[in-house]
Amino acid sequence: MNAQATIQAAVAGLIALGFAASVAAQPVAQKEGTEKCYGIAKAGQNDCGTAKHSCAAQGAKVDNDPMEWKYVPKGTCEKMGGKTTAPK
Repeated sequence: MNAQATIQAAVAGLIALGFAASVAAQPVAQKEGTEKCYGIAKAGQNDCGTAKHSCAAQGAKVDNDPMEWKYVPKGTCEKMGGKTTAPK
């Protein structure tokens, strides 16, 4: 493979990697009939960002982190041990 082909392949790979990363970082869309529930997400299963990170599955390092949240059916959050408002 010559140098130009190698460079083109590397650029194409970087573009594909960037596209894949931007798709993976998209927030989970809130469905009708759901609410944010803080403090119930399992490690790596949060729905979106906090002050610590930008989005889904990026920041929940431990189960039930009070800063992490997931969408749950309305009216079920507190029954699950969570809170519907972000901690201060």
